[in-house]
Amino acid sequence: MSDAELQQGPLHAVHTELGATFAPFGGWEMPVSYAGVVAEHTAVRETVGVFDVSHLGKASVVGPGAAAFVNACLTNDLDKIGPGQAQYTLCATEAGGVTDDLIAYYVSADEVFLVPNAANTAAVVAALAAQAPDGITVTDLHRDYGVLAVQGPKSPEILAALGLPSDMDYMAFVDAAFEGQPVRVCRTGYTGEHGYELLPSWEGAEPVFRALLAAVKAAGGEVAGLGARDTLRTEAGYPLHGHELSTDISPLEARCGWAIGWRKPAFWGREALTAQKAAGPARTMWGIRALDRGVLRQGQSVLREGVALGETTSGTFSPTLKVGIALALLDASAGVAAGDEVTVDVRGRALRCEVVAPPFVPLHTR
Repeated sequence: MSDAELQQGPLHAVHTELGATFAPFGGWEMPVSYAGVVAEHTAVRETVGVFDVSHLGKASVVGPGAAAFVNACLTNDLDKIGPGQAQYTLCATEAGGVTDDLIAYYVSADEVFLVPNAANTAAVVAALAAQAPDGITVTDLHRDYGVLAVQGPKSPEILAALGLPSDMDYMAFVDAAFEGQPVRVCRTGYTGEHGYELLPSWEGAEPVFRALLAAVKAAGGEVAGLGARDTLRTEAGYPLHGHELSTDISPLEARCGWAIGWRKPAFWGREALTAQKAAGPARTMWGIRALDRGVLRQGQSVLREGVALGETTSGTFSPTLKVGIALALLDASAGVAAGDEVTVDVRGRALRCEVVAPPFVPLHTR
């Protein structure tokens, strides 16, 4: 896709004004960084950061029994939550792969709001629409809402400064208003820190973002881009679709079996995933932490005593730990365990590393 074909979010002009550097992501031109990835990452871990992630998809499933319909399609069990709660779930293929991972907002028994990944929104909407019974409507709302993430220890005080609710449980949401305009506030995030995601209207995203930015700056925080979002999520051990999850990588391989409602009678991919659970996945996601200086990246071979175990699916420099880290899919039959020493082939050099059970850093989401 050429730069001319890339889509832009509702705040593109604001990011340009703030001096952002941009890069393509999921078909969108997105801000990568402003003050630098390390500074933005550190702000989220120590104070607070605000992200524009309006490229994320949005969709609604509405009609009599909409929640029951979604529950028969996606992997997690919506019956475990109720109105005002959200849930991480997966849109699986019948072969047990993953079309996308997403957040489902349980609005009512007759309405579910979904936030898929940017590049996969159309596929998720199409899959649900193809199966929807009469009376249930699946609508792509990609450009109806913005998505703003406020993440870090000081995030509650940022929302309080805007008069928005912050005292809700993890994965709960409240429909509120800012300056008379509706905004959905959810206790979710993708950084491993205490945080929130706000969904104003597409047109109303700018005043909310500017107010958040002013409050974040006053609290000593930073506006952050997708560069810091990636280093933060990698430290937290969170999978990224296209890396740790894909149509060829199952939820069990990515350590996401907890997001499957195994006792449900039906969901897409149930037969294949149940069989894989019984047999055990062929690969398992592990963390890799460099013991020597070196840069870990996606697609590097991981070996133990010269025997190939698998390869890295994501890799970066950890601003928190000050070392290279990676996530990797390793052969489950090899008996890999946390603490094992391995080597990673970094451009022909054998970099000494150790195997780590993710996350790499303590999580403070709750």
